[in-house]
Amino acid sequence: MSDAIVQCDVTAGIARITLNSPANLNALSDAMLAALAAQLDAVSQQPGVRVIVLSGAGKAFCAGHDLKEMQAGRAAPDRGAAYFADLFARCSSLMQMIPALPQPVIAQVHGIATAAGCQLVASCDMAVAAEGTRFGVNGVNIGLFCSTPMVALTRNIPRKTAFEMLTTGQFIDAARAAELGLVNHVVAAAQLEVQTMALAQKVAEKLAPAVKIGKQAFYAQAEMTLADAYAHAGQVMVENMLWRDTEEGISAFLEKRKPDWA
Repeated sequence: MSDAIVQCDVTAGIARITLNSPANLNALSDAMLAALAAQLDAVSQQPGVRVIVLSGAGKAFCAGHDLKEMQAGRAAPDRGAAYFADLFARCSSLMQMIPALPQPVIAQVHGIATAAGCQLVASCDMAVAAEGTRFGVNGVNIGLFCSTPMVALTRNIPRKTAFEMLTTGQFIDAARAAELGLVNHVVAAAQLEVQTMALAQKVAEKLAPAVKIGKQAFYAQAEMTLADAYAHAGQVMVENMLWRDTEEGISAFLEKRKPDWA
């Protein structure tokens, strides 16, 4: 592991990507956004990587945008308009990149996940949180409504709850986040890495192309009408059924043996 702003370690098919800027609570600075996007892109192209785990170094997962950088952007003649538009476009591109990756992405969350940091959790396919973790879209407390974070948030939790969080700036704890569906599991802080890796390993053991095609279909059908979703999912299953490794997996199940996947 290096001292780079984003670190990556790949072991047994699992890529552990760590936001490594603890001094500013792993804020999504310009450098962090660029490094994280580049690392995710690089890992996505490694055929041996089956699952990605995203975590934060230090006391927190991610505290959102770097407010000092944002304020510095106001020095431009346009008072930062072009910089802010570009910043939010780059951040939005990163958030959309995550569900489009071929591998499932699991957020390993501790400390706080606020504003764009909460958006990052909501953008991941799954999340495991340590007890005591707090989640918020609290930009409204400083006069900035979390408009882009709400896109991912409202696709994870009930709308009225999301609106309350967005307009009050209040935090929710990990247990409430699990109740709402923002995270999958809440575990003791001392067990966070172990339990997250256990979940990642369960997924990594599955047939990788099946998980890939399934993830693509999962997000595609969610945007369709019911009839279109069933038609699309049916086509995906036909394609999946015709694979050699799927035929072998079904045969192995019926014969009570381990599959001999290529």
